[in-house]
Amino acid sequence: MASIQLKDVVKHYGAGKHAVKVIHGVNADIADREFIVIVGPSGCGKSTLLRMVAGLEEITGGEISIGGRVVNDLEPAERDIAMVFQNYALYPHMSVFDNMAYGLKIAKVPMDEIRTRVDKAAKILELGHLLDRKPRQLSGGQRQRVAMGRAIVRQPQVFLFDEPLSNLDAKLRAQTRLEIQKLHRELGITSLFVTHDQVEAMTLAQRMMVMNAGVMEQFGTPEEVYHRPASTFVASFIGSPPMNLLKQAPGGRAGSIMGIRPEHLDIGSSGWELKVETVELLGAERLVYCRLGDEQLIVRTDEQHPAPQPDSTIHVAPREDRVHWFDAATGKRLP
Repeated sequence: MASIQLKDVVKHYGAGKHAVKVIHGVNADIADREFIVIVGPSGCGKSTLLRMVAGLEEITGGEISIGGRVVNDLEPAERDIAMVFQNYALYPHMSVFDNMAYGLKIAKVPMDEIRTRVDKAAKILELGHLLDRKPRQLSGGQRQRVAMGRAIVRQPQVFLFDEPLSNLDAKLRAQTRLEIQKLHRELGITSLFVTHDQVEAMTLAQRMMVMNAGVMEQFGTPEEVYHRPASTFVASFIGSPPMNLLKQAPGGRAGSIMGIRPEHLDIGSSGWELKVETVELLGAERLVYCRLGDEQLIVRTDEQHPAPQPDSTIHVAPREDRVHWFDAATGKRLP
């Protein structure tokens, strides 16, 4: 097992005035056995950062350490990591067993040891009855488990996951998230997991790194990121639906943006007067889309409250202990 340190990690493509800067000085200390999720929108640099840890991308500046050893100049095979990709990258002509064992055979691991490792991984991932099948005979979720099994048998210091659930349907993604959590509890291997899906990030992470245009906006537990977002970007990206951000909130501070989560607005007989535009019924909860002057506001309520009608007027009051303030110029969180 191993800790990971990122010190002022920078990535540029090209040189001089034509250089394209994609990672801007990322710093992070990741403890041994931690499960870290790197989350952000497409093009934010999250996969590039992961590939630099893996050694698949050269770093332009800074330092990456794995297990206390600087790995900047080491080849991927020398870093003692295993990677699980979005596309499963399984050999179609090989059985599940042979796919999982292939890397060990190349490394000339004795056959008895290979079988022991594959059987153990197959048991953990419930693949024992599928070892003789070819990838075409498997479901998407089973193929992803085979890809994870191939990583497990390597017994690496670090697991790197690059959007491994993107090709699965919603039900399989939820199921595979549970399997990944169980896997981490059993193996305790330090893991970096890249995703653009903030639900995956919130449910899997022990700590999460929120990336925006190559900058790490916040690094903290899911609870810290959700309840104390460091910027308007984090506030609007983490949460479904996102935090309401109001530039002209009644009673607001000058030069500040008010943030309030949809579930922290209470419908009642007093408070802000809102015009209802539409209502989404989502089983046990409702999302009420409203207008406050020129700004849109989302209110989350539950099935115990009758759903307001479009074009009606409602009153809501923000919970004072749940209000957030951000600098209007920088977007950064204010005390």
